[in-house]
Amino acid sequence: MIAHLDNLLRHLFVDQIAEITGDDQVGFQPPDQDWRNHVGTLSGIALNVYLVALMENRKLRSNEREREYRDGGVYDTRAPRRLDCHYLITAWSPVTPSPLVEPVLDEHALLYQVTAVLANAEPMVPRRIYAPSPLPAGFPAAIADAELPSVLLTAEGLPQMTDFWSTVDWRWKPAVNLTVTLPVIYEQQLSGPMVTTRITEYRQSGRPETAEVWIQIGGHLRTGTPAQPVAGAWVRLETPGSLPLQTTETDADGRFTFAGLAAGPYVLRIRAQGFAEATRNIQVPSAAGGYDQEI
Repeated sequence: MIAHLDNLLRHLFVDQIAEITGDDQVGFQPPDQDWRNHVGTLSGIALNVYLVALMENRKLRSNEREREYRDGGVYDTRAPRRLDCHYLITAWSPVTPSPLVEPVLDEHALLYQVTAVLANAEPMVPRRIYAPSPLPAGFPAAIADAELPSVLLTAEGLPQMTDFWSTVDWRWKPAVNLTVTLPVIYEQQLSGPMVTTRITEYRQSGRPETAEVWIQIGGHLRTGTPAQPVAGAWVRLETPGSLPLQTTETDADGRFTFAGLAAGPYVLRIRAQGFAEATRNIQVPSAAGGYDQEI
C-alpha cells in the first residue's frame, strides 16, 4: 500500500511541475551522501520524498464492522486502522554554488511549487490524480476512489529534526512536511453460520396448555455465478393453496424475512425485474436450515 502511495506522489510531481521531467528526479531514499551523488548525475533539479515516520492515527480508529452474507455464512470485516505516513520533501539542485549562481534559490522555488501542487490536490483521490491515464496495474481497489486524508505544512513540524539531519547529512535543509493517511485493511473473518430460523414459544406462567410457538424465517435471493444478491425483489409467502399470507421486499443484500409463522408447509413466490416469476415449496421449520433462492 505504501509503495502505491510513493508512486502516486511521484506521478503527481512529474505531471504537475515543469522542472520535474523524469522519474529519476523524484527519489524516496534517505537524503544522505548517496542521494547527493545521484543528484550530481542529473541534468535538472530533484525532489527527495523521504518517509521519515509511520504512526497510527487513533482519532480515526473505529470499532465498526462490515457484514456480508455468503454461502450460508456471516462474514465480518473490521473497519481498517489508519496509518499516518509522514514525509519530508526536500529540493536538491545539481548546480555547484558560485559567486554568480545561487542554486538554493531554485530549490526554494521548487519547494513552493511542491506546496502548491499538494494543496491543489487536496483531497487526494488516486483515480483523479492519475486521470486521464488509468490507474497502474495492481493499484489497491480500497483506495482507488477514496479521499486520502492529508495534512500539509504542520505547524508543529516533526520532532527530533536536528538528530535526523545530523544522521543523514551534515547540513540542515528546509523541507515540506506532508502526512497522508492510509487504511490498513483487515482480512474478512467468518463470524458464524447465518441464522435462518428463530423459534419463540409463549405461555402463561404455570399454564402449559396456553403455549404458542411462532417462527421467524429468513433467506437470500441471488442470481448468477458467482452469486450476486437481488435487491428490491417482491417476495410473497403463501399457503400450499396459493392463499397470500405475507409480502416483503429483499434488501440491499438480497435478504428477506417473514415472522409470526406456525410450523407447516408454505410456498415462496418471487418476482424480480428482468427475471421470470419463481416459486418454491418450503417446510417451516426447514430440516436443511435454509430458505435461500436462486433465480
